[in-house]
Amino acid sequence: MKVAISLPDPIFHAADRAAKQMRVPRSRFYARAIEAYLKQTSEQDITERLNAVYRDETAEPDPFLRAAARATLRRSR
Repeated sequence: MKVAISLPDPIFHAADRAAKQMRVPRSRFYARAIEAYLKQTSEQDITERLNAVYRDETAEPDPFLRAAARATLRRSR
């Protein structure tokens, strides 16, 4: 699909130079950049949702798990 966009000159020239250095067509460079941006923002969204889930969790381990870990350490010495 063809799309027309407007870019500030410095961004256009920097992208053009980068595409030439990578030896890829400018359209492929832009497609890869957009794809990377979408992946990054998707991963950030997942991280934010996980942070929201665990925000109210305490840092203290479950008492049973703590006792089990101590018992395991004692046996391994």
